[in-house]
Amino acid sequence: MLKENLMEVFKNVENGNPLGEKVTLVGATKFVPVEVINEAIALGLKDISENRAQEFKDKYPLVTQPVNYHFIGTLQKNKVKYLIGKCCLIQSVDSLSLLDEINRQSENKGVVTNVLLEVNLGVEEQKHGFDYSELESALSYAKTLNGVKVKGLMAMLPESSDEEMLFNLSIGLRKVYDSYREIYGFEHLSLGMSNDYKIAIKAGSNMVRVGSKIFGRRY
Repeated sequence: MLKENLMEVFKNVENGNPLGEKVTLVGATKFVPVEVINEAIALGLKDISENRAQEFKDKYPLVTQPVNYHFIGTLQKNKVKYLIGKCCLIQSVDSLSLLDEINRQSENKGVVTNVLLEVNLGVEEQKHGFDYSELESALSYAKTLNGVKVKGLMAMLPESSDEEMLFNLSIGLRKVYDSYREIYGFEHLSLGMSNDYKIAIKAGSNMVRVGSKIFGRRY
């Protein structure tokens, strides 16, 4: 079933967004056994991601095939050490204090860590991230740091069956992304998960984080 699921998602993703950009498929591997992750990589999955730093730490040495490993969950500052030098992209930077800690530990290790700033789309109060009004100052501040490089934006759409609303939120984020893209050298707009990734791609997302549509329900 894994192969059939993955091929179906590949087919949907490879159509690309309407702007002609390549869409990166990131497999969300929360609670997925390492042997299944390795099987998915063998089937052609090039990017995977974890939601929990401890799970990243435990699985990282057991993923035996070359892959780009992302982090997409809420990150506590005392767990940053598990990711530095191993994670190709920390997608969920939701505060300046977290950015500072990633920068500090990256400088200590002599590396530059690629990150995305997480945007709070303003629909759900419990969501983490920067408001649109905070992005300019956050991006300007990030440029002063030597240990991090902001490569774009990330967000989570609300759970909803209202596809028009989800599309409009996605379009709005794409417009904000475009307004900063050339100034800051953005490459990634990470938007869309299993239930809404096709909508996000249609609106211009160029990176999606898909879990259950590939691996099935794990919890």
